[in-house]
Amino acid sequence: MDGTYTGVVDRIEDGEIAVILLEEDEQVIEQVDIPADRLPEPARTDGGVLSVTLEDSEVVSMEYRPDATRERRESVQEKLDRLSERLSDREE
Repeated sequence: MDGTYTGVVDRIEDGEIAVILLEEDEQVIEQVDIPADRLPEPARTDGGVLSVTLEDSEVVSMEYRPDATRERRESVQEKLDRLSERLSDREE
């Protein structure tokens, strides 16, 4: 697998292994696990968005994308807010 993909930090296991989900056309196509200390510092959190370049299925470079990270987090928050509103409407 070669190319540059959008990667999203799904989780960091035991503080050591970063699990990154690779996306193409907003669909998860692959998972890669790397040592967490290879992540750019600001991406060392769940939901961090990266540009990940692979050669021979190995991660050769990563670039943190702060704008994409912020947009994704805002989108998730908006969805949670809408769900919360729907649930509170049911309770009335």
